[in-house]
Amino acid sequence: MINVGLGIFPDVDEREKGAAEYFAQCLDFVEHGDRLGFDHVRIVEHYFRRYGGYSPNPIVFLAAAAQRTRRMRLITGAVLPAFNHPLKLAGEIGMLDAISGGRAEIGFARAFLPHEFQRFGVAMDESRARFNEGVTVVRDLLAQEEVAHDGRFHSFPATTSLPRPTQRPHPPCWVAALSTEESFRLAGELGFGIMAQPVVPGSLRNNLDTYRKAWKDAGHPGDGRVMLAFHMLCMREGNAARSRAREPINRYLRILTEAASEWTTGARSADYVGYRAMIEKLRQDDFDRLYERGSALVGTPDEIATMLLDYHEACGGFDLASVQFCFAGIEPALARESLELFATEVMPRLRSC
Repeated sequence: MINVGLGIFPDVDEREKGAAEYFAQCLDFVEHGDRLGFDHVRIVEHYFRRYGGYSPNPIVFLAAAAQRTRRMRLITGAVLPAFNHPLKLAGEIGMLDAISGGRAEIGFARAFLPHEFQRFGVAMDESRARFNEGVTVVRDLLAQEEVAHDGRFHSFPATTSLPRPTQRPHPPCWVAALSTEESFRLAGELGFGIMAQPVVPGSLRNNLDTYRKAWKDAGHPGDGRVMLAFHMLCMREGNAARSRAREPINRYLRILTEAASEWTTGARSADYVGYRAMIEKLRQDDFDRLYERGSALVGTPDEIATMLLDYHEACGGFDLASVQFCFAGIEPALARESLELFATEVMPRLRSC
């Protein structure tokens, strides 16, 4: 069975749509998605630019979403330990879990945009170490009382984080990863789910094998949890859907490469080997390439169901799909129609696979 949730990724700024209007529309979508049977809502943490900048704190949005929903899981996709003190982050997570009645799930990511590190005064060469320390300390604060820590970046005496999480020992946790094998291995060792991107299925399968081996070697039961994120536009006419999604997806990719532009103009870090080449490659990416490799679920219900099931088989399986349904210029009315068609004609097939 593949569960499907809503991915919300702000790619706007005040020149295009005010934040009040944007979030009012998003919360309406979330409420509707809850009624339609979507599994979760997931939102990012980013800063300062159109690429995610409307969401500097995903927990704030998810707390609002908790009041508009009854069953959806509320997932940070993801919080950034590099820019957050673990004591503050643990308390906010406990609060979200309480407000939602135990529906919070916490994804952690390393961050990768040089302009964010520069503005927070954090060295990119410390990224991996800050991430590893932050994730483990937050986990311990959620799972235990009277936690003391004396680390490279944070130190504090024995402390009990409040409020205590509603889910024990702590809400389910995830690690977001692009292509670094170490991130997949760490997620497996910690017993966390993995949030990945649907890149070439063969290379993703190798990383998921690494994740699952690390999971089993660490003695965790089961096979772990895998989430993939996709753009999605579902319409009755496949060619019409592809025509309508082409420019919004191309625009989204331009917004991404603009946000990461410092990688191509001099930013360097030993913690981000190959990122300049990756961003240069993304500059050459477009809708057609995403569609060909199955990263863009665009077409009729039958076409999208087939794409998802084929990708599921090719990459070795995944448990959740997080669909980005309202992106870079897709009108709210069209996004709503797409969600309804997907929910009624695609999701039943995924639940029975």
